[in-house]
Amino acid sequence: MAAAQPSRLTSRNREPEAGGRDRYFSKLVQERPDIALCRATTLVTRTIDEELAGRRLTMAQHLVLKMLSDGGPCSQQELSEELRIDRSVMVGCIDGLEDSGLVRRERHPRDRRAYAVTPTSEAGPALEEAEGGVPHLLDRAFGALTATERRTLTRLMGKILDVT
Repeated sequence: MAAAQPSRLTSRNREPEAGGRDRYFSKLVQERPDIALCRATTLVTRTIDEELAGRRLTMAQHLVLKMLSDGGPCSQQELSEELRIDRSVMVGCIDGLEDSGLVRRERHPRDRRAYAVTPTSEAGPALEEAEGGVPHLLDRAFGALTATERRTLTRLMGKILDVT
């Protein structure tokens, strides 16, 4: 497999764009954390998409399998709420996992009107493979940050998301 190209996010030595646009953007993101966060999110998302291209799981599917592995079977609604994934996206995510034989839908033991999403025996190896790629993915997406800066960013994002 060919070595992955670094994302623009991790490139510290980029040449400034013609006409000083790089200076404008630099000033803008220093003044507007909303813009900085949106642009950084786009770059991280692009890096994740590149890293996961050709892999068995999407990021959302990886998160679902991880939650099911850590907490056991639960409803699509519980998965959607806990992982902050829109319900319509969650349906497609679970459909894909079910089509791949990694989960099955069963009647929820506590709510007969709902279905519990349950991992199959094939889910463990798929999750293990996905988890094995996380360190490389994080290095690609956040390579410009030191370990201390990554911890600070994680803490600040948790504060913004009100999960601290």
